[in-house]
Amino acid sequence: MTTETGDALIRPIRPEDDAAVAAIIRDVMASFGATGPGYSSSDPEVEAMSAAYDGARAAYFVIEEDGRVTGCGGIAPLAGADPDTCELRKMYLLPAARGRGLGQRMLDRCLAAARGRGYRRCYLETLAAMDAAQALYLKAGFRRLAAPLGATGHSGCNRHYLLELPDIRR
Repeated sequence: MTTETGDALIRPIRPEDDAAVAAIIRDVMASFGATGPGYSSSDPEVEAMSAAYDGARAAYFVIEEDGRVTGCGGIAPLAGADPDTCELRKMYLLPAARGRGLGQRMLDRCLAAARGRGYRRCYLETLAAMDAAQALYLKAGFRRLAAPLGATGHSGCNRHYLLELPDIRR
């Protein structure tokens, strides 16, 4: 399923998007000084995100504008947690894509994918310096946690959030 957002299109990732997505993840994390072990930019999956999110309980999307990928984000099972909890993973937008509602639309698309795959909770980790992202998560109803959940391996992340997902199948 694709979703149009003005001149932007949110669609599932394809293998030809992998290099652009890897560059976005690395560039955004570097702009916040978040490089090296303990950060998502160092995860092995970054090189082939389309393959990493090819499972039945995972989904990954890109924002495409004028044929260029300008943002990304997805959901997958939270490692080391119960099967009802997913993780919002690697949601990043290039600076030019920010402030135009695309982050909200990407978040909405990811949460819809989580609900559609039967998850009851969505967890995420971020950095204290990512103020705009935290404001977006709080506006969406995420609540801040005192400690991390699961086993993401992202020891560099210092903010943790959880959202209860209503069961829309009832």
